[in-house]
Amino acid sequence: MEINNAIKENKASIIDVRTRGEFSGGHVAGSINIPLNEIPQRMEELKEMQTPLIFCCASGMRSGQATDFAQRQGIDCYNGGSWLQVNYLQSQSA
Repeated sequence: MEINNAIKENKASIIDVRTRGEFSGGHVAGSINIPLNEIPQRMEELKEMQTPLIFCCASGMRSGQATDFAQRQGIDCYNGGSWLQVNYLQSQSA
């Protein structure tokens, strides 16, 4: 499934890998905050979520790292880039 459609159709889990402080300042509705440094310890939790997983952050750098790590663990996931872009795509589902 293409990333844009997965987001628009709410057929993905959105994981925001920014810090808790960044996340509390604004985030995609329904997204889950798992800071990048916690991703390795929370792989089992990620494997139980609806896939594909869409990782997002402030610019796409941290979410790219999370995507690379999760893909190497066999998880169907994408780098959504900025949470603002993911938020915009999600708003198009209405």
